[in-house]
Amino acid sequence: MALPTAIYSTRQVRELDAHAIEQQGVAGYTLMKRAGQASLRVLRGHWPAAQRIAIVCGAGNNAGDGYVLAPMARAAGLQVRVLAASEPTRLRGDAQRAWQDWIASGGAVEPFSAAALASAEVIIDALLGTGLEGPVRGDTAAVIAAINALGQPVLSLDIPSGLSGDTGLPCGAAVRATASISFVGLKAGLFLGDGPDYCGTLFFDDLGVGTPDPPPEPRLQRMLQTEIAAGLPRRARAAHKGSFGRILIVGSGPGMPGATALAGEAALRVGAGLVTVLAAPECASAVAAHRPELIVQALHDVAAVDGFIERADVVAVGPGLGTSDWSRAVLHRVMQTDKPLIVDADALNLIAAQGLGPRGNWVLTPHPGEAARLLGCSTTEVQQDRLGALERLVARFGGIVVLKGAGTLVGSRGRIAAFCEQGNPGMATAGMGDVLTGALAGIRAQMPDPWAATRVAVLAHALAGDAEARRGERGLLAGDVARGLRSWVNA
Repeated sequence: MALPTAIYSTRQVRELDAHAIEQQGVAGYTLMKRAGQASLRVLRGHWPAAQRIAIVCGAGNNAGDGYVLAPMARAAGLQVRVLAASEPTRLRGDAQRAWQDWIASGGAVEPFSAAALASAEVIIDALLGTGLEGPVRGDTAAVIAAINALGQPVLSLDIPSGLSGDTGLPCGAAVRATASISFVGLKAGLFLGDGPDYCGTLFFDDLGVGTPDPPPEPRLQRMLQTEIAAGLPRRARAAHKGSFGRILIVGSGPGMPGATALAGEAALRVGAGLVTVLAAPECASAVAAHRPELIVQALHDVAAVDGFIERADVVAVGPGLGTSDWSRAVLHRVMQTDKPLIVDADALNLIAAQGLGPRGNWVLTPHPGEAARLLGCSTTEVQQDRLGALERLVARFGGIVVLKGAGTLVGSRGRIAAFCEQGNPGMATAGMGDVLTGALAGIRAQMPDPWAATRVAVLAHALAGDAEARRGERGLLAGDVARGLRSWVNA
């Protein structure tokens, strides 16, 4: 089953589960058996040659998913060993029934041991699920360590054991799965934080659970590639460069010509009609040499910014700006406009220092360090709860916020936060944010809806990065991504 766009908190998924049981009349054990059937399909589809599996069961409903899978896998011809990491007599409700049915069918349960895992070609993680409260300790941590140490393929049921279903951070220890199958609704922790590294290839099955009316509002929505084609349709034959926006990029203080050069090229590559760069006098010639299609002006008199802003449709400020007196004066001028703004890099640091905000016509694009400065907290705090940090940024500064990093988030007041699952570690290199700034400005000039334009730009930037990374993540340059943008905005 294809992944849905909606991503929920663990509490919301439990509510969806309860809705199926209470309002639709679907028995909890029926849902558990559906989970077993869905897990078997993934198991056979992902590892068709595997013959021997070990199912590691804990003490809650996640263990029940493992126990119902066991007889199904055996009936499919697999050799099944069920290893209890917790005494099965502690099970209650549907999980207890699943264990009893396994025993009644002639199945056996062995106490967990690391040695018992060794013969398995695939390990099924049915240890903890989403009901985890507090850090993993003691025997459970040892079981997780043993699973991870073996290096065998692992299929996690619902979520890798030990991973927070809300933040995507390991709760002391977590199973590193090769694949995971999520049930009923996608959990935020599968996407946020370290979630993607722990869940591996992600599968989904809704177990036939309908959606309540009215449906719960998701915590996140996945961005879809179809948004690009919808937002950037084929151009009219009679179009001219004025039809696609005039962009002004302000930055490149002393010693930083590359930043606005990359941003300017990115704006052109996504289809902006005309791009002007204002840079410090000593940087202007270097910017112009990088891309002759850019209009480059040396900013001798800061007051001249006003005239350039007047002629622009979208203004981007920050790439290579610096924090000098010149930089502060330039930013002050830019902040007087009511035109759409894209704000990045040192402009964000100056805003943090000056305590500016909120306003409705800007897009802020902080990486975690810049977000921490804007919020007055540590980078670690931002990364421990990226969605919470995004919500605080939106509340404090208004407009649209793009929280960059692995799993870029986009938020705005009154909107469900958007999540970009594309992108790769090769993009963690200098200048990549400048390329995104240019893409945001260039696409905003072509799309009237700032929220949709921001999503399209973030997605196109990430997809271009992934396409370039197919030749290897190491050595991927921001300029490679800038050039690659053209393919994705014409998809």
